[in-house]
Amino acid sequence: MKRMLKSKKGISPILATLLLIVIAVAAVIVTYAWVMTFTGSQTQQAGVFLTKENISWASGSITVVIRNTGTANGKVMAAYLGTSSVNLTPVTMSPTSGTVNAGSSASFTLTETWASNTRYYFKFATDTPATLEFSEQSP
Repeated sequence: MKRMLKSKKGISPILATLLLIVIAVAAVIVTYAWVMTFTGSQTQQAGVFLTKENISWASGSITVVIRNTGTANGKVMAAYLGTSSVNLTPVTMSPTSGTVNAGSSASFTLTETWASNTRYYFKFATDTPATLEFSEQSP
């Protein structure tokens, strides 16, 4: 009986070290995959996320179609327009305020005379911290 106990050998220290390294690497990979999946699902378009869908230029007015790709409704409260991003001035908007529902779009007409071949900068402010800012070259 004593001979059987003495003849049993454990795994070598090198094999034990390699086994621990493999287990640690596997745990890191599983944790990384879980964290990436979790953060990806948590950072989807929450709240109000506005994008410019279309813009059309007419005599004395500019019509902008705004899409809300977020998950909450947003109310556009004001519009600003200028020939540079630092000198934006408020413009008359019709409707004066309008809700852009989540997943849909709304049209806003800005009453403004504009010049051809000029880059204009736009800013739409909402009742949330979300804003839409973009620039567009007039025809």
